[in-house]
Amino acid sequence: MTANESGRDRHSGAAEPAAVLPEASAQLEELERLQQALAEAEERAKSHREQYLRAVAELDNVRKRAQRDIEAANRYGLEKFASELLPVKDSLELAVQNAARADASSLREGQEATLQLLARALEKLGVSVIDPLGEPFDPERHEAMMTRESGTAEPNSVLEVVQPGYELNGRLLRPARVVVASEPARA
Repeated sequence: MTANESGRDRHSGAAEPAAVLPEASAQLEELERLQQALAEAEERAKSHREQYLRAVAELDNVRKRAQRDIEAANRYGLEKFASELLPVKDSLELAVQNAARADASSLREGQEATLQLLARALEKLGVSVIDPLGEPFDPERHEAMMTRESGTAEPNSVLEVVQPGYELNGRLLRPARVVVASEPARA
């Protein structure tokens, strides 16, 4: 290699770094931009994680509060029921205390009044009587005790109520026990 060639190599070697510098500068700027974007993304992820953890904690608090409310409703739900039935109990106790001194008609009047008290208390609690007399027999709401031939009633209709049924706010508590009409036997 001649001196001239080695000088050219040095000169061309010096020119090369100058050409690389603008490219390296652009890469450094891109790297800084990416690092900044990464830092912002990490900050957003941290913020979202904190929001998520707060939402999970809030959901857990709502679940615990709802559970406490359910437990309180179960514990104190019968309070209204009991307070409605206490006057009925008082009336029955009064009847027992005075049974020896009362005549039959007074006892009957007391029993009727007590039954009315009980009926009003049950009504306030949402209990209603199922009285299906004359209605078509419904196996979901009625319990057939027997069938009886009838020339006047529609076949498969309730001819007689043996024991009334009850509903609580539209939900069946006890089906009505009934006698169901059937067609008269043909001779």
